[in-house]
Amino acid sequence: MTAELAAAPAQHVAHRGRGITLILLAAVFFGTSGVLGKPAMQAGLSPEQVAAIRIGLSAIVLLGLVAVFRPKLLKVTKREWPLLLAYGSLGVAGVQLMYFLAAGRIPVGIAILLEFTSPVLIALWVRFVRRVRLPRAMWAGIALAMTGLVLVAQVWEGLSLDVVGLLAGLGAAVCSAGYFLLGERGVADRDPLGMVTWGMTIGAVLVCAVAPPWTIPWGVLDAPASFGPWEPPVWSLLIALVLIATVLAYATGMAALRHLPASVASVVGLVEPLIAATAAWLLLGEALSWIQAAGAVVLLTGAYIVQLNSNVVQTDSTLLEAS
Repeated sequence: MTAELAAAPAQHVAHRGRGITLILLAAVFFGTSGVLGKPAMQAGLSPEQVAAIRIGLSAIVLLGLVAVFRPKLLKVTKREWPLLLAYGSLGVAGVQLMYFLAAGRIPVGIAILLEFTSPVLIALWVRFVRRVRLPRAMWAGIALAMTGLVLVAQVWEGLSLDVVGLLAGLGAAVCSAGYFLLGERGVADRDPLGMVTWGMTIGAVLVCAVAPPWTIPWGVLDAPASFGPWEPPVWSLLIALVLIATVLAYATGMAALRHLPASVASVVGLVEPLIAATAAWLLLGEALSWIQAAGAVVLLTGAYIVQLNSNVVQTDSTLLEAS
């Protein structure tokens, strides 16, 4: 599975410490998206509209900055378009639409946990589509992650959580895998900032087709939002969502992939659900039950084991293709 779990070229892995720092920052920035976006949805915006505002404004900011300061990054060859279109569709538009749809119907912490089953989905795809044998430890990790998912969803209660929200969270996991894998391949040939700018622009076009700007109730932006002990206007949270949880998050995440393989970056990024769940508890009053909290630990442990063993699978896959 050279595309899915392969390391980035050696010239991009020279500064491992820098890469880990960048991916930790990206996890913190991404982890704030749910607590910034959900109050806007509670104030009257739909998940699609929040995603459209987030990605649309982020694309405008990035395009403007890059066009002024580094215009060469906007040049794209015909060979690069398929990858950029896939990255913008899955890694940007798909992740945002699915995640906000999930976060609007189930607790933010659970929505992000579902998204972080992506390492398991990648491993299963590699096993049954690429037909690469997985080590026993990876199967153990998959079993743990699925057990944790059962606990988080509390399936013995007939799925106590909203089914559409659960499916959207799993859809976000599929798209999140695309973000890491397509992004890793893209930054091997392109500057991360150029990759993010085009991905955000393509994603904005797609999301705005789902939620056109003229259908957004702009009057809601002045309404007060429930945000912990504060009631800031909705527009202020959306600005933070654009600048912190999107522009900075994607830029630092893509920069990290120049120094770390996707497998390592996604392991370190597992702190994001912890940040998101803690922020949702402190600012939105969304506390997980003790069973769901235990399930979260089991799920993340399983995802960690899967990623920890990805290098073994990568080596086996390389040998298989070489033969």
